[in-house]
Amino acid sequence: MSTSNTPVLPPAKLPGPNEPCWCGSGTKYKKCHRGEDSQARAPVPASRRVKPGVVSPRRPVPPHIPRPDYAETGRPGPGVQGDPATRVERMRKACRAAAEVLQVTSAALQPGVTTDAIDAIAHEEYIRRGGYPSTLNYHGFPKSLCTSVNEVILHGIPDSRPLEDGDIVNLDITIYLDGMHGDCSATFPVGKIDSVSEQLLRVTRECMMLGIEAIRPGLPINVIGRAIEAHASRYGYGVVRSYCGHGIGEVFHLEPQVCHYFDPRATDIIEEGMFFTVEPMLTMGSIQHQDWDDDWTVVTADGRRSAQFEHTIHVTRDGAEILTHLEG
Repeated sequence: MSTSNTPVLPPAKLPGPNEPCWCGSGTKYKKCHRGEDSQARAPVPASRRVKPGVVSPRRPVPPHIPRPDYAETGRPGPGVQGDPATRVERMRKACRAAAEVLQVTSAALQPGVTTDAIDAIAHEEYIRRGGYPSTLNYHGFPKSLCTSVNEVILHGIPDSRPLEDGDIVNLDITIYLDGMHGDCSATFPVGKIDSVSEQLLRVTRECMMLGIEAIRPGLPINVIGRAIEAHASRYGYGVVRSYCGHGIGEVFHLEPQVCHYFDPRATDIIEEGMFFTVEPMLTMGSIQHQDWDDDWTVVTADGRRSAQFEHTIHVTRDGAEILTHLEG
């Protein structure tokens, strides 16, 4: 992977009014970027924030598709343990399927398409591969993927809102296949996005990859968050603390918890054979969040944009195998 050495956005700590501007112009900060920075960091007016649309009825899953234990009740249990000898291969299969579904659904993104239409595509792609949409009825979630637009941090419910030119949208895909959950997500541009949003997407993906590169058996799990937070801070981005990565396998969410910021208390040791997700959520402004009345959608408190990227990894003797990666 490659990283840029020159941030486009101002740093987290801004210079004083009479100090040289961070942009390198040689002009005093107060005569250069101070006004622009103040405006850029201001909360987004309510009129420009994402509004919920209409959520369509839950899509049916054919009876021949194997289901996780919560599919009917909405209440997750201990999961169904399969053959331990095939666990890694079954996990690779589920994760590859998730990555394929993400690839197909992202190709359909364009202005005017509703997130509900994206949900319909994802739903059919899961079934085409013999899998169940892991999010469907998980604690009552009504749809087959999460679609998080602009300031939505995560858990956005697909609905009737058409995507607009300049939006960014995270597609969070999880499939239950061969008794295992494969989980991945990425944030995509819709039409033409501004350079500020382009940088947010790029840096968020870099953060995810740096977190993955830090993984080694025998190290404390907080090395992941240390690497992510250090890179995000260079660009003045916030790292969401209220949500984290997680263990995964026969059960959708397991230990360990994977913080995306450095937490000195997170001293669980990374062990060979673990499966877990690395999925940093970065914000352009505040890391504080608000919850919509639907009990799922989580948005930034200031209405500024957020992005997320996610891979499921398998800890090996030498580091991490990315299971949700597709060549090309």
